Amino acid sequence: MSKEDFYTLLGVARDADTDKIKKAYRKLAMKYHPDRNPGDEEAERKFKEVNEAYEVLKDDEKRAAFDRFGHAAFEQGGPGGGGGFSGGGGFGGFADIFDEMFGDFGGGGGGGGGPRGGGRGSDLRYNMEITLEEAFEGKKSNIRVPTSVTCDNCTGSGAAGGAAPVTCSTCGGHGRVRTQQGFFTVERTCPSCQGTGQVIKEPCTSCGGQGRVHKEKTLSVTIPAGVEDGTRIRLGDEGEAGLRGAPAGDLYIFLSVSPHRMFRRDGANIHCRAPIPMTTAALGGSIEVPTVEGKLTRISIPAGAQSGQQFRLKGKGMHILRSNARGDMFVQVAVETPVSLNARQKELLKDFEEESDHQQHSPESHGFFDKVKELWEDLKE
Repeated sequence: MSKEDFYTLLGVARDADTDKIKKAYRKLAMKYHPDRNPGDEEAERKFKEVNEAYEVLKDDEKRAAFDRFGHAAFEQGGPGGGGGFSGGGGFGGFADIFDEMFGDFGGGGGGGGGPRGGGRGSDLRYNMEITLEEAFEGKKSNIRVPTSVTCDNCTGSGAAGGAAPVTCSTCGGHGRVRTQQGFFTVERTCPSCQGTGQVIKEPCTSCGGQGRVHKEKTLSVTIPAGVEDGTRIRLGDEGEAGLRGAPAGDLYIFLSVSPHRMFRRDGANIHCRAPIPMTTAALGGSIEVPTVEGKLTRISIPAGAQSGQQFRLKGKGMHILRSNARGDMFVQVAVETPVSLNARQKELLKDFEEESDHQQHSPESHGFFDKVKELWEDLKE
């Protein structure tokens, strides 16, 4: 059977430039690629032919030889023989742009497609939001993860009915193919078997030969007490299943702690702002404040407490991860000015104002206005 003319095979004119030839080759290579046509021998044959044609027409010297002598230029002993090109339909012609076209092209099927590097499953990420209380106590939670799991019908082999894979005809089972580029020999992963050295002729109908199927699975996750925002938890081998029995990837759970309406966390410490009445601040007293474990604790307020004053509750903060220790809780009081006073209350406050010694009762404000007065006098001089 005579071989088809390379120009006709690629669908380009004999005077087509390199860019047009490359564009035509890309289109056909994508069309006939084994990953897109699993088990289709005719597509595999066409794929090899278009690669053979491109190998010749992209090279000026080989193209000139083909234009002059036709296919005879590359037969054993022909004018173009010995040039490092395998006229038998090898894959050297597309080695320089294969990565560009198919580098991220997944897929299984009879062509043996799959990720390079042994077919290990991809790692997965799961984002989980927890409350501050859950971060304090820890928790167990069930999560549902859409992923790929080992196919039950073929037990991950990818072959139907227990059929065994066969040696890849492209690379002869080596998993690598070599191409000649000028003075250099380039070795690349075999595009037909993706480096495994084997292909499946009778792929499993459930998984298409990949050995894995898409499924949502439920996992139990233990969140330890004391985790912080951004903590990452790794679940080994719970990522995507590998191709045809290859190792599974890992699942990484990224935790985010939602903001709390009352507490602010700083590492293992908890901060809380508590408003107190003016009378409690002036006369002293006690208040009850909530803690992160959901209880109330009492704080003694000394007479003359000021806004912004902090009170430390030792050991009332967050659990420290992988430790029995706890942080502290800091309560900052804010003195609240009374509002909506009745006539009697206003009268009492006016009496207090008249009898007050500001230097003694309000030393901070008295000192502030003394400094303002001094500054004003300096500016006038």
